[in-house]
Amino acid sequence: MNPRNIWVPLVGVLVLLLAWRAYGWGGVAAATGGLVMWGLLHITRVIQVMQRAARRPIGHVDSAVMLNARLSAGLNLLHVLALTRALGQPQSEPETQPEVYRWTDEGGSHVTAEFRDGRLKSWALWRPEALVSLADVPATASNTEADDPQALPKIRATPE
Repeated sequence: MNPRNIWVPLVGVLVLLLAWRAYGWGGVAAATGGLVMWGLLHITRVIQVMQRAARRPIGHVDSAVMLNARLSAGLNLLHVLALTRALGQPQSEPETQPEVYRWTDEGGSHVTAEFRDGRLKSWALWRPEALVSLADVPATASNTEADDPQALPKIRATPE
């Protein structure tokens, strides 16, 4: 059981009790209005994130490397969905812990993220091997040639 399921309602009731004690029915009305506004803002954010995610393919991200740089332990799934703007491709069985999702970019790189109780616990970035080796690039280039973009060597990516 997630402790947040207990603490959020308890804090709401505590706010109402303190408002009653300090200001009476006017305080309860003001506190209720504040709690309702907070709830509506949260629901609006959830709906907005889900609408953005619905417009993109499942498991797609613009850049897996940038996603990897922005992730940190403890982020909730909603925050990660807001970062990726897409639902993750499920890698684990439904309704099991940990939940594992993958986001892939067009270059073939992907980030696999593991969530426990809706919080990011670990993630891994995988990048495909480079198609161009350093042996294909000429080692001789003078400073004057490097300043001229036309003089730079052309690098071709050929599959091996």
